[in-house]
Amino acid sequence: MSACDTCLVRNRAICAALDDREIAALNAIGRRRTIAAGEPLLWEGEDAVLVANVIEGVLKLSTGTEDGREQIVGVVYPSEFIGRPFAKTNGHGVTAMTEAKVCVFNRRDFDAFAASHPALEHKLLERTLAELDRTRRWMLLLGRKSAGERVASFLVELSERLSPATCQTMPDTGARRFTLPFSRQQIADVLGLTIETVSRQFTRLKAAGIITLPSRREVEISSPARLHAEAG
Repeated sequence: MSACDTCLVRNRAICAALDDREIAALNAIGRRRTIAAGEPLLWEGEDAVLVANVIEGVLKLSTGTEDGREQIVGVVYPSEFIGRPFAKTNGHGVTAMTEAKVCVFNRRDFDAFAASHPALEHKLLERTLAELDRTRRWMLLLGRKSAGERVASFLVELSERLSPATCQTMPDTGARRFTLPFSRQQIADVLGLTIETVSRQFTRLKAAGIITLPSRREVEISSPARLHAEAG
């Protein structure tokens, strides 16, 4: 069996647009790679030599200021695509926030493959437009939303974008339960808050009965509708 035959995200990633013969050809130019938490995959401003599909784990997209500060500009989840096809340089850095497994392609090889497979190019365009929409929502989150709205928005996004295998929906209540792939400090870094503020907002949402916290890394969204309202 090829790596694609056993891929956890094959039906949700960009390669879902390909038939079995095309999948085999794509598999021939790709390779699996495991990235440790904190390990970079792409560097901002460097030559764009790689693109990748995320199979497991969560990665951050970040950019740096001239004085060395980092700004996280996005988060990438399983089945999503990272890198810049048809580009010479990387527009941002990509670093694993948790241990991650990715399917990596040489960017030039992937460009040539995509150019000869219109269905894949169409899927890339769809993903690009979806990412543009998420970026605009991210700008709203960081620029206008309160701390409470940021944390609630983040939990809503996690419940929607984590893979079904890691985010369970309770059939009797509709509650959603998952293990946080981030520490509280990482959540604070992503949202531009302090760890104390993040912890206070988790406590507030728990006291309001909107979420429960079975453990420090587990979250159950007891009332998805109320959490959406909290997210503004």
